[in-house]
Amino acid sequence: MRVCNISSGSDGNITYIETQTTKILVDIGLSCKETEKRLNLLKVAPESVDAILISHEHSDHIKGLENFANKYKTKVFVHQDGYNPLCKKINKECKIIPYNNDFFINDVGIKSIAVPHDVNRCSAYSIIENEKKISIITDLGHTNNEILKNISGSALIFIEANHDIETLLANPNYPTSLKNRILSLRGHLSNKDSARAITELVKSGARQIVLSHLSSENNSPQLAFNYICGVLSDNGIIEGENVKIDVASTVPKAIFKL
Repeated sequence: MRVCNISSGSDGNITYIETQTTKILVDIGLSCKETEKRLNLLKVAPESVDAILISHEHSDHIKGLENFANKYKTKVFVHQDGYNPLCKKINKECKIIPYNNDFFINDVGIKSIAVPHDVNRCSAYSIIENEKKISIITDLGHTNNEILKNISGSALIFIEANHDIETLLANPNYPTSLKNRILSLRGHLSNKDSARAITELVKSGARQIVLSHLSSENNSPQLAFNYICGVLSDNGIIEGENVKIDVASTVPKAIFKL
């Protein structure tokens, strides 16, 4: 399995997953043209993508969906509770397939996990090939034991570290209503809450974490990395020894091979 975060953050989110027989995008929050460009950097032909999994209908997750799916006749999967909100945002010529239970795309098992966000349905995903499992869990206001249990056992986890709470509260460009939305239980995961979740995930066996969906205004890669590594250290978990922490970027960086 080959995995690469093509883009992460408020400007657009896409993760690429490839097995010997299957190529999948999780979300497509960049334009069709930019998505094509970034796939080409990975030497992936856009027409070879088998499916797109949609977490929810916010624009930073579906910006390029309509054009890309129509151009390449790509299948689009969304949870049935998110089907109608998605259809209202894009042209119904796209082949949108609603699902309810776990399913397969060729040899790849797809597990959808409900996470709390300010939409009707937001899905985290676990993608499983044989004994290899990765999980992508972003756009959520909080975690709980059920969510963490569902993604435990993943060799690679992309988890939201959206904002530093103090930086967000001090941001003069954000109105109080927006700050309250982000900080709510259906908003976005802070560095503090992400650190707590990662601590539990490492205790259950996680060894590779990628901090994702960082706010460009209310966080920074260094701030998130240092804060989370500090919390892990306080719990006896040493980055580089017990777990590897990376930070997703707005451009393709690390390619993970499982």
